[in-house]
Amino acid sequence: MTAGAPSTAVVVGSGPNGLAGAVVLARAGLDVTVLEAADEIGGGTRSFVRNGMVHDHCSSVHPLGAGSPAFAGLERHGLRWAWPEIDCAHPFDDGTAAVLRRDIDSTAAGLGTDGDRWRALSGPFGDGGVLYDDVLGPMLRIPGHPITLARFGIRALVPATVLARAFREDRTRGLFAGIAAHATTRLDRPGSSAPGLALIAAGHRNGWPVAVGGSRAIADALVAELTAHGGRVETGVTVTDFSRLDADIVLLDVAPRAALGILGDRVPSRIRRSWLRFRRGPAAFAVRVVVDGDIPWRAAECGRAGTVHLGGAAEEIAAAESACAAGRLPARPFTLLTQQYVADPTRLRIHPESKDPPSTNGGSCGSGRNIMAYCHVPHGYPGDVTDVVLGRIERFAPGFRDRIVDVESVGPAAFERFNPNNAGGDIGGGANDLRQLLARPRLSPNPYATGVPGVYLCSSSTPPGGGVHGMCGYRAAHMALAAIR
Repeated sequence: MTAGAPSTAVVVGSGPNGLAGAVVLARAGLDVTVLEAADEIGGGTRSFVRNGMVHDHCSSVHPLGAGSPAFAGLERHGLRWAWPEIDCAHPFDDGTAAVLRRDIDSTAAGLGTDGDRWRALSGPFGDGGVLYDDVLGPMLRIPGHPITLARFGIRALVPATVLARAFREDRTRGLFAGIAAHATTRLDRPGSSAPGLALIAAGHRNGWPVAVGGSRAIADALVAELTAHGGRVETGVTVTDFSRLDADIVLLDVAPRAALGILGDRVPSRIRRSWLRFRRGPAAFAVRVVVDGDIPWRAAECGRAGTVHLGGAAEEIAAAESACAAGRLPARPFTLLTQQYVADPTRLRIHPESKDPPSTNGGSCGSGRNIMAYCHVPHGYPGDVTDVVLGRIERFAPGFRDRIVDVESVGPAAFERFNPNNAGGDIGGGANDLRQLLARPRLSPNPYATGVPGVYLCSSSTPPGGGVHGMCGYRAAHMALAAIR
């Protein structure tokens, strides 16, 4: 650092955004301390051992992680990515499936008459500079690739239900709608194509990999890099009073309302109003399942895919997402299923830290497969939809229920207890409609600034939003460094 520059920083929260921001500051020469309320680091990237195998608490597949500048160089600390043969499969009731592969030509070849249109729709945006420098950043700034970004913006503003009609085949429309539905928002509204286009572009650039050994490996590698530059992490520390944060720079990896609770009246009224207007999105209901042997998918491609979208036709997916946004439980909720073991066989081994018996009802862990499936439900939904989720899998894999060894369900309330940033079960950091894509959490060239000198918001409620990519913390930290320099 230059003479007279701030020398200390505190980061509140050890999710991937908080840790990524801490690493940026530590590399710049600041003395960095990360404070985490939980007893374990990682936020949404935590993993645990159950039935002898590693399971991920929340995030499990990382389309935006492998190419993220925030995670660059972490391989030296043991982070390894693993890719399935097929990144994403979208099955249909006739036993066929549309698939997304890392190679765009292979993907296009499998989409029949829609191949050229798929290539034209998503191909131009896979460049790392366009994707991470421009698309995954604040809206009010000068882009590095203005023409390409403008082309992306034109497509992104179109409702996903409308953009899907560019394809001739129902299979392709369903594949696109399923990817767009990752945003957990209405697909018939302007801007709903943006998250899907970004995930497709990331898939054709970096694939949809998993972190070998569990998502916790990402957090561990970030902490190792932080420690290598003199930083530290303190767990079990809950921050409620800003006056106790004695540092030149503070990053808050918390939701806007939680930041108001910490900063109090120090936040200017105009920013306070924006944060209070910031809305949460629909929730996730997750079911972790161990099955004896392989899942009996009707479509063989599903057995080779790291991610499987259980949504059927594009119209069915759009109807489900509209119901969730309106606060109603869909009759057929859109469900995402991840099979991390397809890419990472270590997930199938008995973990040395395991203290549990192999199963709870006589199944064999040695032949078991651990999966996680979650569906979209209304914000704060209090009911149990475990049977609904299992039924969604059974629809495309008849006989699946007969192979179940163990089931664990995690509803919206449990997601919030696990991580207060997941208020009401919203694991994406806030609603992803057009307004909050543009103003996240407020419309500003520096949406990370809190109005309190030296204090920045860096959670997934800031650009570019949800997902394990670390870019929220990465950008907030760079904004903080630019301000002090």
